[in-house]
Amino acid sequence: MKEKFNHSKFYILLPVLFLFAFSGCKTAEEDNRPFKNLESNTETLSSDAFEGRAPATPGGRKTVEFIESEFERIGLKPAANGSYRQAVSLYEITGSKFSDLKIAKNNKGLQSLKYLDDMVVTSNRTVEAIDITNSELVFVGYGIHAPEFNWSDYQDLDVKGKTVVILVNDPGFATQDSSLFEGNTMTYYGRWTYKFEEAARQGAEAAIIIHETKPASYGWKVVRNSWSGPQYRVAKNGADFLKAEGWIQLDAAKVLFENAGTTLKKAMEEARTPGFKAKPLNQHVSVSFSNSSEQMDCFNVVGYVEGSKYPDETIIYTAHWDHLGKAEKEDGVIIYNGAVDNAVGVAGMIALGERFAEMKTAPERSLVFLAVTAEESGLIGSQHYAENPLFPIAKTVAGINMDGLNVYGPTNDIVAVGKGYSELDEYLERHAEKQKRVVLPHPYPERGSF
Repeated sequence: MKEKFNHSKFYILLPVLFLFAFSGCKTAEEDNRPFKNLESNTETLSSDAFEGRAPATPGGRKTVEFIESEFERIGLKPAANGSYRQAVSLYEITGSKFSDLKIAKNNKGLQSLKYLDDMVVTSNRTVEAIDITNSELVFVGYGIHAPEFNWSDYQDLDVKGKTVVILVNDPGFATQDSSLFEGNTMTYYGRWTYKFEEAARQGAEAAIIIHETKPASYGWKVVRNSWSGPQYRVAKNGADFLKAEGWIQLDAAKVLFENAGTTLKKAMEEARTPGFKAKPLNQHVSVSFSNSSEQMDCFNVVGYVEGSKYPDETIIYTAHWDHLGKAEKEDGVIIYNGAVDNAVGVAGMIALGERFAEMKTAPERSLVFLAVTAEESGLIGSQHYAENPLFPIAKTVAGINMDGLNVYGPTNDIVAVGKGYSELDEYLERHAEKQKRVVLPHPYPERGSF
């Protein structure tokens, strides 16, 4: 979907975020001036000139340069050894020449799934060709190993060299049982990134997630667009990754289970039951494709305002600068501009940084403004910062992420993604009340936004 910025007047929650970080600061509470360059920066970052802001592309490099120049203009201090740039070493991996994904039983072909229409597949390994041949299929339910929930779909199971078939989300969402995992709220175990990581840890050759719109919280079109074209991952040992990972359409999965002598509905019911045991599907899968890879440096952009009283303690504002880039189509080039996701978040973060930087007395704690890369590819820039922090994690007292802001108009409520998980609720509610507003939890916790 080509997302362009709407030039009509819009409102966001910056005043509350501003007051939130300045808890107890009278100067901040009385400052109701408009935020500078908010609309113009959103429009700039989401313009065609930035080509959809894909990492390590000309548009991505232009984005980094723009944010860097804005941080310098507003007076933020560079956070990475005198630079605003924190290098994030990535591999750009592009698949091509995809075969059909073929499923057979006793050497008899049962299904032939077409790339993009019925399935998507990729590999994070930096090899020139991927070939999965007659790999045994095993249904592992939700593909979760979670001792704290007394749950392991891999209990007493050897999947080395096999392909695991996995359901999206987690058992709590499937049952809506608040005593199972976290009920309707997706846990980390429900995320697709976790499922592929766990399958790799278990020694599987490949993994396939069954797509369902409701528990995934997005339709097949999102999977199709996100999983085609260049993919990005952190540069680390390729052996840590599955040979191949992908998704299949729900209807294709139904046929797969029927050919296994059961139904997908029955398999799902079994998978959400405590004590579930993984089951072989008595079928084998084959797929092949070419794979090109290139290692490159992309960047998080990081600046800060030094605190006046506790400079070694930090509050971090984050917003991802990347989007989906552009794509060659039969009718021309489509640019995925990403105005709301997340040009407006980056523009908002810059606006906040400018307001803080121009204060006569700096806030008590240091405020860090972190524009992260490769969020769309699996939170890669955020992961890199967490593993390579520029400020000590132990003294990072709060984190506020800005991924899309309210562009619809003024509201009486504030949606706090992650409400109930930290002491920040108390501060946010206090300042929202001063604006005669109420704080509500995320209305769609099953989407796993926190």
